[in-house]
Amino acid sequence: MSVSKRFKEKKLTVSFYMKKEAAQGAAKIDLLCEHNGWQSVAMKKQPNGTFRGSITVPLGEKPSYQYKFKYTMPDGTVKYDNDWDAEMYCPNPFGGENSVFSAVKNPEGK
Repeated sequence: MSVSKRFKEKKLTVSFYMKKEAAQGAAKIDLLCEHNGWQSVAMKKQPNGTFRGSITVPLGEKPSYQYKFKYTMPDGTVKYDNDWDAEMYCPNPFGGENSVFSAVKNPEGK
């Protein structure tokens, strides 16, 4: 999985890319993100089996945002998974962790 950021004026566009291997044969993948109240954003399946999706967040409202992926697998099961290449992780209220991306161009450690 990979995340890229594009800064423009007062907003940040974050693009998410998931490799075919990481998708594990999923027919559909949704991105859940704190910035929009955890409402799902459908990622588009590419002809090569990878998935792509993007969100736009306003800059200056919060220092960071959390995200995690929701996989809908071909057998109908649902599971949550973090981005393997996330900048950092933070605990969530369910006893697990969420992936985190920062709204700055060069976060510490990356």
